[in-house]
Amino acid sequence: RLYRLAAEQGLALGQYSYGMCCQLGHGVIQDDGVAVCWFRLASDQGYAGAQTCLGESYGTGRGAPLDYSAAARWFRLAAEQGHA
Repeated sequence: RLYRLAAEQGLALGQYSYGMCCQLGHGVIQDDGVAVCWFRLASDQGYAGAQTCLGESYGTGRGAPLDYSAAARWFRLAAEQGHA
């Protein structure tokens, strides 16, 4: 509940954390597509953990269209911040 409140207020850590809850089904109904939406919001703010999750989503087609080019882009952005 608190993660969602933080996410809705635009906090990148909250968006990432709530995305993880959605992806894993912790306290909410598991939904990869919703998780990707939250990861994208956090990623657009430069949050490296979310960028990695977004790369994984595009790389596996889990919650996002299978797109290796997009996956590489998000992994690269995370790696540039030291997140590998």
